[in-house]
Amino acid sequence: MDAQVQASVKHLLQEWMTRRQQALLEQVMVAWSEAASHLTPDDALLEALRAAMPVPAPPPVPEAIPARAEALEAALDRLEDAGTQGEVLKQLLEGLHPFAARSAVFVIKQGIATLFSLRGFDGTAPRTPVVPPSDLEALLHGRLRVLQEDSAAYPALLGALAAAPARQALVLPLRLRRKVVALLLADGGEADLLAGSAPVRALALAAEAKLSHLAGAKEEERTPAPEVHPSSLTQRIPEPIAEAAPALDPKVRQNAERSARVLVGDIELYFPAKVAQGQQQGNLYAALRDELDRSRASFVERYGGDLESQHQIFYNTVVHQLCGGDPSRLGPAPWAASTHP
Repeated sequence: MDAQVQASVKHLLQEWMTRRQQALLEQVMVAWSEAASHLTPDDALLEALRAAMPVPAPPPVPEAIPARAEALEAALDRLEDAGTQGEVLKQLLEGLHPFAARSAVFVIKQGIATLFSLRGFDGTAPRTPVVPPSDLEALLHGRLRVLQEDSAAYPALLGALAAAPARQALVLPLRLRRKVVALLLADGGEADLLAGSAPVRALALAAEAKLSHLAGAKEEERTPAPEVHPSSLTQRIPEPIAEAAPALDPKVRQNAERSARVLVGDIELYFPAKVAQGQQQGNLYAALRDELDRSRASFVERYGGDLESQHQIFYNTVVHQLCGGDPSRLGPAPWAASTHP
């Protein structure tokens, strides 16, 4: 048999095999479809499954929790009724009880934190002074609003209480006339009970407001009212009313304040030794005369001398960031003379 005949026979056999395989596949698919139609569960199977499955237990009834809104309102009322600054701090710790497992107040004197009172911690905690680490310094100088458990400040303050750290913690400043006078530490303790930062910060702000109110009332008591003689009323010449500074466009103010923070922040970053020296001596301008004058000149060049003289944006930023809110620590700066009559 020659090659041509062999090829023809091979082709015929391959076509026959292909047709048979296709016919067999179709038969298998038909049989599979018919069998699958019988797999639908009937009523008897569903009933048997329901009988075999256990009845789910009802969800547990949550335990009653204190009404936090009412607890917060009551704590705010007690702060408002406090008659002394020490009582304010104690009522602050008492009011935090529903929102934090442990809390403590540290008083700041000459940059050192000393324990004032505590709640939830061991009552025999040592009153060891705490030298602020870098992030706590930033909090004291107003560059941060709040610190959490991952900051170096939390274990530093906790070391004075001889307590184990908690998974959640907050460290907040308490200010008086824009100066940090105390620190509030609140954490969840071993039970991890810290009801977020909102109620803690609300109570801290309320305590700040009450401290300022009491300080103002005390100053009014110390300052005697001037005596007025009837004969002198007709001789008084009314002083001219100073014109208020023109309103500043909010966008311009925002940009100017941001620029001032950057300029002052650069001084902190690049001249830390001079900043520390000026803060220790209470005369920052003497230690940073060239740097402060140069930064202020850059600010005035960009925003104009009238804006700075009327709104004191650069000056206020220096006082806030470098002087801890105390203008006297700046010392006699010529461009700040208008702020010290």
